[in-house]
Formats: sequence, C-alpha cells, structure tokens
Amino acid sequence: MKKLINSPETVVDEMLDGMVAAHPEYVRRLEGTQVLVRADAPVDGAVAVVSGGGSGHEPSHAGYLGEGMLAGAAAGEVFTSPTADEFEAMIREVDGGEGVLCVVKNYEGDVMNFDTAAEMAEMEGVEVRQVVVDDDVAVEDSLYTSGRRGVAGTVLVHKCAGAKAAAGGSLDEVAEVAEKVVDNVGTMGTALTSCVTPEKGEPTFDLGDDEIELGIGIHGEPGVERTEHTSADEITEHLTERVLEDLDLDDGQEVVTIVNGMGGTPLMELYVVNRRLQELMDDHGLETWDAWVGDYMTSLDMMGCSVTVCAVDDELKELLAAPADTPALTR
Repeated sequence: MKKLINSPETVVDEMLDGMVAAHPEYVRRLEGTQVLVRADAPVDGAVAVVSGGGSGHEPSHAGYLGEGMLAGAAAGEVFTSPTADEFEAMIREVDGGEGVLCVVKNYEGDVMNFDTAAEMAEMEGVEVRQVVVDDDVAVEDSLYTSGRRGVAGTVLVHKCAGAKAAAGGSLDEVAEVAEKVVDNVGTMGTALTSCVTPEKGEPTFDLGDDEIELGIGIHGEPGVERTEHTSADEITEHLTERVLEDLDLDDGQEVVTIVNGMGGTPLMELYVVNRRLQELMDDHGLETWDAWVGDYMTSLDMMGCSVTVCAVDDELKELLAAPADTPALTR
C-alpha cells in the first residue's frame, strides 16, 4: 500500500513536527518527547485537561489543543500507548496550580500508564484526577480492554471538561462534568475496510470485498458481527439502535449526535449516514440539539464510520456551545 511517509520509524516524530509547523500559535512540543501542549501552557489559575494515546486517530488528540479544550496531548507510536514518563512530563508541564484532569480512553496501556504518571506527578505536588471513557456499546472485554472501549465520544468529554476548566471550574467540578458526559454517551462503529499501519504496510485484518465488520474498534479490533455489505440506511439503523438500546433515553430527551469518519470515508457518505440518523432520532422521540459530522477520532485510513449519541442537559449544552479555538475544532 502506498503511503506519504518517509519511514515507519519516523512517521510519528515527523507528524508532530509538522503539526507544530502548521499551528505554532496553538501548540508547542516538549523537547525530547512526543508530547504537544498548548502554546501558552501552563495557564495560571485554571485546571488543565489533558489526554493522549496511540497515534493514528488524528485529529485526536493533539488537534484539540487550545483555548476551551485540551492543555496537553501525548502521542504514542501508531496504536501504542505513550509511556508513563511521557504522560508525567505532560502533566507537570501544563499544571497551572489548580490541578490536572486526565481524560483516558479505556485501553489497558493508556489506563496503566496514566495511573503510573498520575502517581509520579502527585509525588511532585501536582493534584491529578482521571476520568476513563468507555462509550463503545459494542464490545465488553476486548483485545486491549477490560470493559468497554473508549472511542469517539471522548471528544465530547474533551469539549465539556475543557469548557468547564476555561470557565474557572475547580478540579472536582471539571472531573464531575467529564463523568457526566461519560455516563450519558454511547458509540458504535463499523468498518468497510481494514486500516493499513505504516509499519505493516498491508491491511491489519482480512475483510472481503462484500463484507463489513459491525462494532469494530478504532485499532481494528474485532467487532460483534461480520456480515454482507448493505445500504447506508441499514448500517445506520443497526449502529443507532444498539446505541439507543444501551442509553435507554426518555421521550423528548435532547441529544448531541456525531457521525464520525474512520479516516478513509468521504464526507459525502458521512452526510448520508447523518440523514438517516436524524430520522431515527425523530422516530424515537429524541430532540437533536446539535449534530456533528466529520473526522474526529479516526483509525488511519479505514473506511467506515461510528455513530455517537449523547444525552445533554442545560449544563452540557452550555459547555458544548462555549468558545473553543483549536486546530481541529472551533466554536
């Protein structure tokens, strides 16, 4: 498979340098690390919200660095957690004296390394909280997780927690808002093709020309069902019904929806999915307060999408509408 890289060994390092070169007003790189932080970090008197994980999910996570969202993002190698030392360096760098909230996707490497980093940072006097995102309704106890995986709903956690921090919320208040999003969001995805990692240079799993995988993970982990390819409407219905079954929302509940591209899907197709998704919201008596469509949490060049639904109240709506200025998301 042809890729625009120089070598698999340098692709993450060169990507990070390219991001800094493109967005110096937003981000800077910690020397000797694969950590990017806000250009103005630390922000004195404000809680810092940080995240991170393996590369290959861009724009997550460094694309959300900036005012109203993240203060730091650590990038591991492709689909590989950053080390505890990298996470700890990030936490110490962004602490403005009010503590640091770590938003952790529920993958064993991320959870373990963030735990270790938090312990090390606390020994240096930094107050740290962690929130683990597990919004994938498809699979329990998958290849890389104990419990459910953290996927595209993580971006809503970044947005709400970041907005609460920017508004002057305490560390406990910012963590509480993040947990509220986690408790009210669900996601399920599908793959039309495998992704191709730079190191392997070929599909990471076999999927026939007429097959799709329902419930796929963002690293290409197995889903819940492999079936024949079918229409966009039928795929959307399957994903959405699983999410709504998990959330069990009341009639009239306001929601935010996300149709998230996996990296290789044209925006045209994502809007086709959103069309049916919004019809299903109406069918279920739900009120869509906001609908996001685009690439927010990808899997390299995988063709496919995920559907996210998050129940919102007045507090979450205010935080989602609050100003944000980042390379990948502006409000």
